[in-house]
Amino acid sequence: MEDVIIIGAGPCGLSTAIELKKAGFNPLILEKGCITNSIYHFPLGMTFFSSPDKIEIGDIPFPTIHEKPTRTEGLTYYRRLVEHFGLRIHQYQPVEHIYVNPHHFEIWSTYRGKKQIFHSKYLVIATGYYGKPNLLNVPGENSPHVYHYFREAHPYAGRDVVVIGGKNSAVDTALELSYVRANVTMIYRRSSFQPSVKSWVKPLIEAAVQNGRVKMFWDTVIEEIQEDAVIVRHQGNKRKIPTEFVFAMTGYRPDTSLLQSAGVHFEPGSNVPIYTEYMETTVPNLYVAGVVICGKETSKVFIENGRLHGKQIVQGIKKKELV
Repeated sequence: MEDVIIIGAGPCGLSTAIELKKAGFNPLILEKGCITNSIYHFPLGMTFFSSPDKIEIGDIPFPTIHEKPTRTEGLTYYRRLVEHFGLRIHQYQPVEHIYVNPHHFEIWSTYRGKKQIFHSKYLVIATGYYGKPNLLNVPGENSPHVYHYFREAHPYAGRDVVVIGGKNSAVDTALELSYVRANVTMIYRRSSFQPSVKSWVKPLIEAAVQNGRVKMFWDTVIEEIQEDAVIVRHQGNKRKIPTEFVFAMTGYRPDTSLLQSAGVHFEPGSNVPIYTEYMETTVPNLYVAGVVICGKETSKVFIENGRLHGKQIVQGIKKKELV
C-alpha cells in the first residue's frame, strides 16, 4: 500500500511529488511514457513560452544560456530534478482504470503487456493535456498522411504541406517547414492570428506570409481531407488545395477518462472537474494538479501556475493526516 500515488510525470506531477517528499511522504509516480513525456514530444526546436524562473520547481534554479529555455534544456533540467530528489517513477506504465474502495484506491495499469495493480491512500492525477488532440471531425482525418503532432521539418523538405490552425503549435510548425523550403499552405478559420501567439514568433510568421514563404488562407474551414488534397470552404466557395501531408495543429485537451472512471463530478456541461482550494475532487482523497483541471480552456493553466498545485495538495493531505 502506497501513501500517495501520482499519475503523470510532467512538471506539475514532479512538482507535486517534490512537495510531498519535503513533507515527509515518499510518493510513487506512474507515467505512461517517459519523464516529462509531453515535453519530449514537443518539436525538436521548441522553446518555452516562459522564462526559466517561471518553470523551475522544487526551489531549484533552471540553468540556461537563453532568455527562453529550449526543449532540450527542459528535458535535462527535469530529469536531473528526479535524480536530485530521488523520486520514484515507473515509466511506460499507463494507468487504465481507477477503482475507489472505502479506504484506498485500486489503480490498474499495464507494464510490457502485463497487468499490475497498485493501492494507495491518496491519489493525484496530473496527466496534462497534450495526449488528446482536438479533432476536426471531417472525412479523411484518420488518413496516414494526417498528423496532429509535429516533430521536425526535415522529412518534408520540398514537399507540399498543409498546416491547419492559427495558434502557437500551428505557427511554429509552419515556420519550421518553411525553413526547409517545404511548400507550406496555412489554413485558419479566423481572420488573424490569435493574441496568444508568442510575441517573438508573431513577426516571423507575418513576414513569412507577406513574402510568400507561407501561403495563407484566412476565414477558411476544412471540409474533407483527400489523399492528395484538402477540400476547404474559403469565403463561401469550395476549393481544392493539393498537398502531400497535412498537419492539423488544432490544439489539445485533457483526457478526463481516469477522473470519470473514479466517479469525479464535473462542472455542469463541461469536462472541468470540481475541486476544492486544496485541489481535492468530489472523490475524497483524490486530487488534481496541472492542466487537467481546465477542461477545454487549456490556456488558463501552464507550468507557471500548475507547478504551485503541489503545495496546495500537500496542505490538504497534511490537514487530513492531523485529524
